This record gives sequence, C-alpha cells and structure tokens, in this order.
Amino acid sequence: MALILALQLAAPLLLIFCIAFLPLRGRVGFGIQATATAAVLSAIALAGLWTVIPWWTPYAYGVLLVLAIAFSRGRAAARSIASRSSLVRRAALAFYVCAGGFGLYQAATALYGRIPPREDVVDLAFPLRAGRYVIANGGASININAHMRTLDPTVPRFLAWRGQSYGVDIVQVDPIGFRADGLLPSAPTAYRIYGAKVFAPCSGTVVFAIDGVPDMRVPETDRAHMLGNAVILRCAQADVVLAHLRPGSIRLAAGDRVDVGALIGEVGNSGNSDEPHLHIHAQSPGSARQPMSGKPLPVSFGAAYLVRNDRVNPP
Repeated sequence: MALILALQLAAPLLLIFCIAFLPLRGRVGFGIQATATAAVLSAIALAGLWTVIPWWTPYAYGVLLVLAIAFSRGRAAARSIASRSSLVRRAALAFYVCAGGFGLYQAATALYGRIPPREDVVDLAFPLRAGRYVIANGGASININAHMRTLDPTVPRFLAWRGQSYGVDIVQVDPIGFRADGLLPSAPTAYRIYGAKVFAPCSGTVVFAIDGVPDMRVPETDRAHMLGNAVILRCAQADVVLAHLRPGSIRLAAGDRVDVGALIGEVGNSGNSDEPHLHIHAQSPGSARQPMSGKPLPVSFGAAYLVRNDRVNPP
C-alpha cells in the first residue's frame, strides 16, 4: 500500500511540482525535463494498479502537467536551484534522462502487453453481471500482469502454476472509482466486489470444485490453499479456472454439466488473495496432481482482450 501511494501519488505530484516551480534552465533542459516527466507519468498510468487510487487519476495528472508547463513558461523570471548551479543542473539533467528512459521502457512494455499473444485466444463470456469493474491484472507483460512471472523457467515451483500466466483479476469499483470503504480495510465485506455472483463464462463440465476454505482478512493470504474456493470448468479443449470464491457459495461438484451463464458461486477472499477479487484464467488440462500446470492460454471476453486498468460495465 505504501509503495502504491509513493509511486502513483507522491512521485507524479512531485515531478509536476518540479515542472511548475523548479524548471531547468534553457529550452533544451526544460524540454528534457518535460519529456521525461511525461514519459514517467505515462508509464505510471499504463503499468500502475489503479484500484487503490481511482482509475481517473492519471487523466488528472495529464491535465496538471499541461497546466504546470504553461505556468512555468509563463513566469518570465522563473529560476530554480537547478538553474543557478552548474553541478546541480547537470545532476538534474542526468536524473531526468535516466528517469525518462526508464519511463519510456516501462510504457512501451505495458503497451506491448496489450497485444494478444499469438496463441489461440479462448473467448469467454464475462463472468460478472451489472456493475463497474476494473481489471487489476491482465495482459501479456509482467508489468501489467503479475501472473506472467510464473512463465519463468528458472523457478521450479512456478511449473505447477504456469497455467495461470495469462490470468485476469477483476475488482469492482463505485461510481467515483473506489473499490472499498477506505484504503485497505481488513474486512473482506468492505470491498465492493465481495459477494458478487459469479456466472459460468462458458459451457462445459466441472472437473474440479473445492469449497470450505475460509476467507482471509486483508491483506493476509493462505498459501496452503492457493486457489481458495474454486471451480475448474472444462470447456471444449480448455480448462477455465475461477478462484478465490466465498466459502459456502459453490453448489457444484465434479462431473456437473453447466451452461454459459449458470451460477457458479460468489466472489470471496479465500486462498492466495490479498484482497477480494475474482481470478479467472484458461489453460490446457493439467495433471491430476498439479491441475494448474497446463499450458497457459490467453483469454478474451466477447472478443475483448482485457488488460490492467481496462474498465468493464456489463449489463
């Protein structure tokens, strides 16, 4: 939480403040400063997780940046510490060049992750009904989808969980964009998505179902039961996993046949979940001992490839 507030709130405001009140001297210096600031803000907007801080905040940063540039250029006598000291100015220029390069790299990586992988995409129905939802994790690059780290072949323990690599995490927000009552309430019931009904995203057969795993207090996690309460549907040649459901909400068992739109359960906070959300992913069937070890398959919802910070408003 502290890291999110520092990177997505304090850092952008500090950079914008420096543009307005501590501009570098000269057109070249100021141009580098403004370009680097825009690059960093773009990276934060694309790769940042805009669920704690509302999703519209990056747009506000863009407006503030334009105003800061106009304000700074409009001050004929504007001078900063960096403009009075050659050493400080050089250090500031070096900082902005490095920050701008890093920002451009992160922004480009996030944009690349918005492109669906070349593998066959499994198209699903969106598993939640009426509401405002934001994608917390999704996409094909690690800076917008934390699940992608399980593709790392150098970490043996990831092999049992590689099927989730293109996983999508979904949270619900209110009309203003907040996902909970407070920044990080410990009670799962304080989150908008908690208890939301989950519907089958495809027609298929239940091959795995587990219930009875207790919800965790936020931000605690249960690594002994990674999926928590979960259902795996075999739809055609793909297994579709819905995880972290509320205990006592699943009414299905292995072997049951379900049609798209059938009630599966309710969103909870069980398993390896640091706050209530719905996890969904598709994979080729895994082994009996390691059901999440199948080949990861990218998913779309109604042909829409959803990535971090995308917003969905189903009917």
